[in-house]
Amino acid sequence: MTNPPAAGTVLVTGASRGIGRATALLFEERGWNVVATMRRPEDEQELGDLDRVLVTRLDVTDSGSITAAVRAGVERFGGIDVLVNNAGYGVYGPLEATPMDTVRRLFDTNVIGLLETTKAVLPLFRARRSGVIVNLSSVGGRMTFPLGTLYHGSKFAIEGASEALSFELAEVGVRVKIVEPGVVRTDFGRTMDIPNDERLVEFQEIIRNVFTAFAPITEQAAEPALVAEVIYRAATDGTDQLRYLAGPDAEETIARREAQDDQTFLAGIRDQFVRGDDPA
Repeated sequence: MTNPPAAGTVLVTGASRGIGRATALLFEERGWNVVATMRRPEDEQELGDLDRVLVTRLDVTDSGSITAAVRAGVERFGGIDVLVNNAGYGVYGPLEATPMDTVRRLFDTNVIGLLETTKAVLPLFRARRSGVIVNLSSVGGRMTFPLGTLYHGSKFAIEGASEALSFELAEVGVRVKIVEPGVVRTDFGRTMDIPNDERLVEFQEIIRNVFTAFAPITEQAAEPALVAEVIYRAATDGTDQLRYLAGPDAEETIARREAQDDQTFLAGIRDQFVRGDDPA
């Protein structure tokens, strides 16, 4: 273990709302310089009024914007110490009903964009032999819900990529962290794609049951500020800990997943989300 870093500069993707916005505000409050990136910076007002915050465009599906945002952060603050890969979105629905354009957009955003943004900061970190990369995964990167083939597939990819990357980057003094929130009170659900085709009659009952089962869970959602606190701890605790759970539901779900074998755990998910049984 080494000493945690003093306040430096953090680059946060997807900082226009939700977890990304809460993270940008928390780092700034604690004395950090913040490169708050988003697809439409012209719509942002509050963050841009803060002295230690640079609001700039970064669309993780646009290579040029990634390069430009990193360059702008370095020019404004002299370097980048922490990267928070937060940008992403969700798709929940039957695979057969999902257009391939949606499949590609999801993986381009959640996985390829994360990797490309990471590559853009690695030369800076490697030259200094220090830096922290915090990748936002989910409890959905450790277990799955029905209809989440694409979303969970992308989060499992983040988990595997991050874990493997941690080995090679340790050689140059760079740490990789994975933060795994449970359900969070954001507009994630509003921006989520929910593909369906009612001609696929075989899947309509499971679709109804899954979204019915999700409703009471979302009512217990954690606030984005809670996840921001976990991100901050991951970025600054100076340890080699890889995974950080965020939220009571995340801790309970993963504890149950780790305590049960596949057959038992998956049967419980099936009963709750497919058959609509009371989990109690």
